[in-house]
Amino acid sequence: MSRTRCDRTPAWAQLREHFDTQGRQLDLRQAFASDPQRFERLSLQAPHVFADLSKNLTDAGTQAALTVLARQCGVEEHREALFAGDHVNRTEDRAAMHWLLRQPAGGMPGQPEGVRTALAEVHAVLDAMLAYAQAVREDAAITDVVNIGIGGSDLGPQMAVLALDEFVDQRKRYHFVSSVDGHELSAVLRRVRPESTLFLVASKSFTTLETMTNARSARAWFTAHGGRDIARHFCALTSNVQAAAAFGIRTTFGFWDWVGGRCSMWSAIGLPIAVAIGPQRFRELLAGAYAMDQHFRTAPLETNLPVQLALLDLWYRNFHGFTSRSVAPYHSGLRRMQAYLQQLEMESNGKRVDETGAPLPYATSPVIWGEPAANGQHAYFQMLHQGSDVIPVEFIAVRKVAHGLAEHHHKLLANGLAQAQALMLGQQDAGGHRQMLGNRPSTFLVLDELSPASLGALIALYEHRVFAAAALWGINSFDQWGVELGKALAQAIEPRLVSGDVAGLDASTAGLLQRLRPGP
Repeated sequence: MSRTRCDRTPAWAQLREHFDTQGRQLDLRQAFASDPQRFERLSLQAPHVFADLSKNLTDAGTQAALTVLARQCGVEEHREALFAGDHVNRTEDRAAMHWLLRQPAGGMPGQPEGVRTALAEVHAVLDAMLAYAQAVREDAAITDVVNIGIGGSDLGPQMAVLALDEFVDQRKRYHFVSSVDGHELSAVLRRVRPESTLFLVASKSFTTLETMTNARSARAWFTAHGGRDIARHFCALTSNVQAAAAFGIRTTFGFWDWVGGRCSMWSAIGLPIAVAIGPQRFRELLAGAYAMDQHFRTAPLETNLPVQLALLDLWYRNFHGFTSRSVAPYHSGLRRMQAYLQQLEMESNGKRVDETGAPLPYATSPVIWGEPAANGQHAYFQMLHQGSDVIPVEFIAVRKVAHGLAEHHHKLLANGLAQAQALMLGQQDAGGHRQMLGNRPSTFLVLDELSPASLGALIALYEHRVFAAAALWGINSFDQWGVELGKALAQAIEPRLVSGDVAGLDASTAGLLQRLRPGP
């Protein structure tokens, strides 16, 4: 597997010269005026997702130079290693085969035997999980499904169930509990009954502190309120079958160490999605993601949407110095998209060292933030237009909707189009407080409809974008060592909240601990 860090390629120096002489001065208004075909030249169609890249601070020369960089970094070779099942997660010595979770049975020609074996296991679990999901859907006695998980075991399923509300079985209610803050679980338990609730406990190791604390409290509530059959009302999404059995759970669906949490919604972790939208729709979700996998794997770099978006991320982060990206979906169903993308992108690529452990001389992941844009326009869009920082915006719009309120949708789309236009054009002649400089970049992603297939393709697009950006930056997307330190320290601090012992703590932590200790 051949990889070269971006700053160690000949293209890097050439890009720096290009930026200093041309890229820094690019004006979008002039670019459109001088090239009537700019929209057509800088738009890409991938499975289920159309991308207008024309309002970004690039031109044909910039894109060509960036694509040369991708080749010199070995993005194509690294991509092949990913799909061959190689251990691209080098720091943990693991493969990263989340893409295999949506591959059709039978596999692809020429796949290594180990990958084909893993695929057979994937489909065995998938078939069993979907059969269970259908049984739950048909069980009229179950009216509420409570998913207990955190991180990838919560963000993906919750985002997808909300996004696909049009397809959700409305005879049941779906709840998601992630925080160890007892207010969250208590609020859910007030709305459900033991005899009609199914709890899904999602933890690969069945040891995750927040998840297991919530699971034990849910079990205690269940038995205290007359619940009699833990095996019927609790299901585990875990690889630790013994621990689940000791808990009282008999139904478990597992997954593998090559499934990272933030790419796990395609696995057994997706059970709440499958219960909500049904087995057939869940397979459509997988099929949409698989279509994007094939695009990422086979499309030339010049027309490869995940790669071109990753190159744009590098261009903005390392040359323009933009520190964040705002994601603005113009569809209420995508209201948890930003939270999902925060984990996918920032936990994956929020790294300051390369895969060998060497410090990087450049920045990596931008901060991802945003809000469903109809509300965002009345909240933070002021800063996007007139703030001192230039913040690229990623609009997501859907052409067709399920409701019959056509006037609503026309107004929504008009606002999205207008905001992107206003960011680019600005308002030069008003002066003072009314002046907007414009020339602020944006990307516009369009789905024909928000369906299981298109959502699957959109999420897979983001997964591959993150992977391609990591290949450019020379980092490992698939570990998260920074997450572990806080967890370890929390385990040491928790008993001190009871004992009051502050020996050896820094003065700030000691003072705060004493102030936060429960008192009389």
